Amino acid sequence: MPYRKEKFVDDEIYHITLRAIDNNLIFKDIRDYYRGIFSIYEFNNSNSVSMQRKRRDRNRFKEGRGRASNFIDEREQLVEILAFCFMPNHVHLLVRQVKDGGITKFMSKFGTGYAGYSNRRYNRKGHFFQDRFYSVHIENDDQLRIVFTYIHANPLSLFDPNWKKIKVENSEEYLNFLNDYKWSSYQDYIGIKNFPSVTSRNFMLELMGGERGCKDFTKYWIEYKGESEEYKNLFLE
Repeated sequence: MPYRKEKFVDDEIYHITLRAIDNNLIFKDIRDYYRGIFSIYEFNNSNSVSMQRKRRDRNRFKEGRGRASNFIDEREQLVEILAFCFMPNHVHLLVRQVKDGGITKFMSKFGTGYAGYSNRRYNRKGHFFQDRFYSVHIENDDQLRIVFTYIHANPLSLFDPNWKKIKVENSEEYLNFLNDYKWSSYQDYIGIKNFPSVTSRNFMLELMGGERGCKDFTKYWIEYKGESEEYKNLFLE
């Protein structure tokens, strides 16, 4: 189960990464990715979460046998998820803590819940995630814009593993890949409805200059490689 000993500060923003033990795959297929999305939504809750009850209520409502009130979002959120990205072997999160101890509780609930699911599905035992997640405090708006873009550009390594080392001649190909990448919050930030209930977007949309600003900043990042030494400690690779 992932943990951190330091105290996170309410209303402050942090970039967090989480990896599986021995750098194993966290997500092996589409079912795993959907379970991950479901988990970061449902476990962002101060109250206990019963996955079986949630699925039962949703299925009953779809079948016309239940009430919508059974799953109205009544969560007492631990964090605001400002951005996320799922890669096969690691997770990036950009979060603001909204309850005392919220980040630690959220990461513990997510880590324990998803690990239990994966161990049951793949018939394995023992630790799933590394013993700790990693975090860095975002101190100003410039850092926040950069980390936000870095998180959403992470999947480009799946499209072109060498993209950071070369001059990108046709950034549109790279942008199109990100536009189609389902397992991050990027689509929701550029006007493609994907998982809108997971993230709180108003703050970042204003900071980035709206959907157009998100696209422009990402294009600039691809073409000019924004990963300068000044900001290297923010990326948690």
